[in-house]
Amino acid sequence: MIRQCSRRTFLVTTGLASCAALTAGRSAWGAPGEKMRLGLVTYLWGRDWDLPTLIANCEKTGIEGVELRTQHAHKVEPNLSADERAEVRKRFADSPVVLVGLGSNQDYHHPDPAVLRKSIEDTKAFIKLSHDVGGLGVKVKPNDLPKNVPPEKTIAQIGEALNEVAAFAADYGQKIRLEVHGGCAPLPIMKKIMDTATHPNVGVCWNSNAEDLQGEGLEYNFNLVKDRLADTVHVRELNLGDYPYQELMNLLVGMDYAGWILLECRTEPPDRVAALREQKEVWRRMIAAARAKV
Repeated sequence: MIRQCSRRTFLVTTGLASCAALTAGRSAWGAPGEKMRLGLVTYLWGRDWDLPTLIANCEKTGIEGVELRTQHAHKVEPNLSADERAEVRKRFADSPVVLVGLGSNQDYHHPDPAVLRKSIEDTKAFIKLSHDVGGLGVKVKPNDLPKNVPPEKTIAQIGEALNEVAAFAADYGQKIRLEVHGGCAPLPIMKKIMDTATHPNVGVCWNSNAEDLQGEGLEYNFNLVKDRLADTVHVRELNLGDYPYQELMNLLVGMDYAGWILLECRTEPPDRVAALREQKEVWRRMIAAARAKV
């Protein structure tokens, strides 16, 4: 029997494989999708906020968690000292905002073995950092299919690298989230990668790309990786553009997804705090509409 637990405890202790198993059916403890939480990727809207400002703005707007992107103003990077890591950890521990994890730019498609090895080792540095600052995992990228290399060879290489970093991350209580990105963004390619990346500690970070709608459409492509979804989903502004976000929310609620929906917004609103509040309200309406369909 699954016991009720806090959001932080659930997300830290539940592996990606068990998360997928949990989200395969309705929750035993309430409405479908009620474990989903809305967070922020500090891609553009949080890029120039230092850590105290970022946490304060999340608190003001009801944004419950953040994925800190590398090379941004909050400066949570592998070069932090032990004392600096402890300070970051304390800031989040003293706040209701959850450090969902770190958004690295590490990828594993490189034909040059030395470049590939460096990316794997740099990923391990981010894993240690996320552990030290109280994060839950690290986002990585596949990220391409180089010319003059057979695609299947690159796909296998990416999958094998993911198995290595996922095993390393498990020892630190961290998850590996593979962002649907770059030349590997088509979901049939992502599925092939995950067929090699069999370690249960790596999952797919859905990224709401135009490629999701290719071929047989969103639901078909979603189902290709549904059983390997990570605990993070990236979305852009939910009320802009032509991406079918309501359909995506219907699919997530329908499987009783229990992870994070992370806003990776790309516009430049004059008031980003107000814009975050607006996105949270749009998200609430979408989830309510999705539940009405279940």
